[in-house]
Amino acid sequence: IIAQRLGKQLIGFGSEVDGSRVKNERRADFLAKVTPDDLIEYGMIPEFVGRLPILASLQPLTEEAMIQILTEPRNALVKQYQKFFQMEGCELEFTREALHVIAEKALKRDTCARALRSVMEELMLDLMYHLPNSKRVRDLEITREMVERRDLSLSLLEKAG
Repeated sequence: IIAQRLGKQLIGFGSEVDGSRVKNERRADFLAKVTPDDLIEYGMIPEFVGRLPILASLQPLTEEAMIQILTEPRNALVKQYQKFFQMEGCELEFTREALHVIAEKALKRDTCARALRSVMEELMLDLMYHLPNSKRVRDLEITREMVERRDLSLSLLEKAG
């Protein structure tokens, strides 16, 4: 609706007649230009639209934003896992490249920051359960290769020890 109003055509390779396959960035650009009339044309009741004092759109998350979410907040996932491992007497570190791969995998799931937790849990689950039985592991660094292969298992702990 917004593209039609702006006179932009959504035809060509990678798009359908209704424009449902528009890239996320392009869709975000269009949504930033939404007006109350667009919402009414979409089918919202004018009385409801009139009660919206401000229209705001959100930009899609980038890989760097995902890495910030993983590392910077007080209760960031990386800090949580480091604390779990610290309680078992192991120092856990993630390389910058490993964080990039984790963010890429989360972006592919297309559920924004929610995917970060599931990607991290899939990656760290075996390690968390086998670490208490392996007293020899004191330092562990998660690298890009480990994340790409999902090679975080008991055998990794035995090698690190």
